[in-house]
Amino acid sequence: MGASVIVIGAGVVGISTALALQSRGHQVTVLDRSGVAAEASAGNAGALAFADIEPLATPGILKKAPKWLLDPLGPLSLPMGYAPQIAPWMLRFWRASWRDRYTTGVSAQAALMHLSRQAFLDLARGQGMQDQLRHEGQLQLYEGEAQFRAALPGWALRGSHGVDYQLLDSAGAIAEIQPGLDARFTHAGYTPGWINLWDPKVWVEGLAARFVAQGGVIEVAEVTGLSDGGTLVLCADGSRRTCDHLVICAGAWSHHLARMLGDKIPLETERGYNTTLPAGAFDLKTHVTFPNHGFVVTKIGTGLRVGGAVELAGLKRAPNYRRSEILLEKAATFLPGLQTTGGTQWMGYRPSCPDSLPVIGPAPNARHVTYAFGHGHLGLTQSAGTAQLVADLVDRKPANLDLTPYRADRFKTFF
Repeated sequence: MGASVIVIGAGVVGISTALALQSRGHQVTVLDRSGVAAEASAGNAGALAFADIEPLATPGILKKAPKWLLDPLGPLSLPMGYAPQIAPWMLRFWRASWRDRYTTGVSAQAALMHLSRQAFLDLARGQGMQDQLRHEGQLQLYEGEAQFRAALPGWALRGSHGVDYQLLDSAGAIAEIQPGLDARFTHAGYTPGWINLWDPKVWVEGLAARFVAQGGVIEVAEVTGLSDGGTLVLCADGSRRTCDHLVICAGAWSHHLARMLGDKIPLETERGYNTTLPAGAFDLKTHVTFPNHGFVVTKIGTGLRVGGAVELAGLKRAPNYRRSEILLEKAATFLPGLQTTGGTQWMGYRPSCPDSLPVIGPAPNARHVTYAFGHGHLGLTQSAGTAQLVADLVDRKPANLDLTPYRADRFKTFF
């Protein structure tokens, strides 16, 4: 008989991990403060961004960042009142942008993407959910040759790691893939193998339903304490639960739980904003990314979702939905004919480490605890691969890739 395992977190990483552990014969219970797919797993763009191997902290990023950070409605925003609190994270972000850390980060991200792509396709096939995948590619759009040339090293980097792409240098070539774009977009990069989900919330709910049908347990419970090396879980309602092994996949709240075990992990929130529009808003043929403006337009269900950007503002500040409005206004300019009425606004918390890599591995101070969090905007993309790695760790089997870049104690030293 397998071990009793508690997974904290019912987002896409937590539910995928619970399913993977269940498939290995373990008795799994999932605890979440809000329920299944109640946070970032519900409102994201539904993109399986396996081509996105570059970290946010790139060499030279600090030359651009001040301009972005000083614009409260720009693609990267930091409210001044939050600056003192996030300063240590920003220093580590700066260090991660140095060439040595950047190169290591790209290699680690690419390795995890390679594993995650196959794991995700295997999961969809194994659960009979292939019909939820949209194979419609992705366009990254540039306004003029200067923007395009500045992006070429990034495309070459993707290609060196096996990403298939095409470069387009005319509005006509772009229109063959996505008609109806504003004429300012003269160049693009196209990834034909890009995949989107029909709806990320529906995906997680489907996985959760299969997990429960196979004997898994999901409970709404807020974890307030960990004891006995993580094998005793204390909840806000006064209840206690014991387990042989604990897995922490609690998204943007994970570092609070890790601190209960003596681990200080620099986790911040990339707060993302979007607006979901009803059916008929625009005839979108492919996932469209505007990299110099920090947002995307994508299909969600029968409608569209316009969203993105990064607001570094923690968990407690009220949402600034003017950011959603700005993105929608830009989208209407870039996609003439876009119907912007009837939309629903949303803000979510992406859990992010300064080097853009997740924390995957054993808790340094608790041998019966495994961490799996901090994926930033790539939680959905890397969920199945992370689940496979966690299951191997719980089973004490060799992992399919070197976990050193993702270890929890990598932040103990600055240099």
